[in-house]
Amino acid sequence: MSQATTDGILSAFAEKFPTSAKHYKNACELFPSGVTHDGRFLKPFPIYYQRAAGSRKQDVDGNDIIDYWSGHGSLILGHSHPAVVQAVQEQAALGTHFGGCHELELDWARWVKKLMPSIELTRFTNSGSEATIMALRVARIASGKKKILKFAGHFHGWHDLLVPASEPPHDSDDYSMPGVTDGIYDDLVIVPPNDLAAVSAAIDEHDPACVILEPSGSRWGVVPMRGEFLRGLRQLTEEKNTLLIFDEVITGFRVHPGGVQGEYDIKPDLTTLAKILAGGLPGGCLGGRADLMDVLAFDNSRGVKMKHPGTYNANPLSAAAGSAALEVVATGEPGRQANEIAKLIRAGLNELFEQKSLNWVAYGDFSAVKIHADYDGPRPDSDDFIPFDNDYKKLDRSFDRDLFFAFRCASLLGGVDWFSWGAMISGAHTSADVDQTMTATGNAIDMLRADGFLD
Repeated sequence: MSQATTDGILSAFAEKFPTSAKHYKNACELFPSGVTHDGRFLKPFPIYYQRAAGSRKQDVDGNDIIDYWSGHGSLILGHSHPAVVQAVQEQAALGTHFGGCHELELDWARWVKKLMPSIELTRFTNSGSEATIMALRVARIASGKKKILKFAGHFHGWHDLLVPASEPPHDSDDYSMPGVTDGIYDDLVIVPPNDLAAVSAAIDEHDPACVILEPSGSRWGVVPMRGEFLRGLRQLTEEKNTLLIFDEVITGFRVHPGGVQGEYDIKPDLTTLAKILAGGLPGGCLGGRADLMDVLAFDNSRGVKMKHPGTYNANPLSAAAGSAALEVVATGEPGRQANEIAKLIRAGLNELFEQKSLNWVAYGDFSAVKIHADYDGPRPDSDDFIPFDNDYKKLDRSFDRDLFFAFRCASLLGGVDWFSWGAMISGAHTSADVDQTMTATGNAIDMLRADGFLD
């Protein structure tokens, strides 16, 4: 574990963000650990923000900060995109919740179907977690089978059904989690990523209702999955009569206007979506083959209907924001810009780490940037590079929390807010952001060394 020898970062952080420190003290009396999302926890305190536009956000002390959270990945257009703002403002004046059907839900669904041809029918939810819950139930009803196959490290929401094995360590078969019952594990089959032989054997042994995966790889590409494996998986599941579910909550409309399935020309049986889908507002959906989605229909041919209420399903505000966002996404420009900037950041970081003689490496696909903070292998020779030959047990691991908190604080001092060990790039990020990010990260590394966190 890292042990600070001086408190230079801590002192500078407290001096630069005093109002956030005050707010956090109050928050600790209101929320567990003072936060409303696990990822927002930061020592000595998180930053509080008051406005955002484009690639940047401003905190309560007036500091301008490059944002690599991008609304937890939901803002491919950047913050406060004019088309989304206008759509939400106009709809808010007309009504936020009719408790009934409305024209905007038709527009929203048409955009989804246009961009993802595998989706013949859809049903809106309020989040990605809800969409994956629905996907499993639809798959079970449609197939008449019970078990679910997932990949180690893949995250499909925090609900009981799929949260096991969603994070490291992966060095044993024990993926027990507090509050998750043994019955959940009885119905869950966990296999290593990028291993078609393991998938084939597991299907033969367990005959699952479906295979569900993040098609970019675990948690937005910590352990990348690429086209060859995905095409092989599609062929395998078709041959074995097993439903294939692409969880494109993060990748949908990001890596390509049609998601990963559009990039690689693959048609899954079902797709879960959220984040970009709703233009930065709450919203998700499940979509797919009409014969599968039919289990949600009244008087369907199966004679069994899946129950699905939901107070805010396809609410007018989310529908307005989503339709406005997808119209811009459909041009392809936001994703193209995000992918290009991410590539520049990955290359710049690797050059910086080499200059600083630091055993860190940056990698990732499309608009994702991942930093591995304990790497002694060959340096990247192209943007296709994956450390450790994509060994998931080496790639998907935890790092010293004290080092991470210090790195993020030091980066914030330079006006950069990293998303965990990495970044979610939007179409609003620019080459000027890249330049500032390299400067801020270089200074952060120097501060980490001065404080004793790095050799």
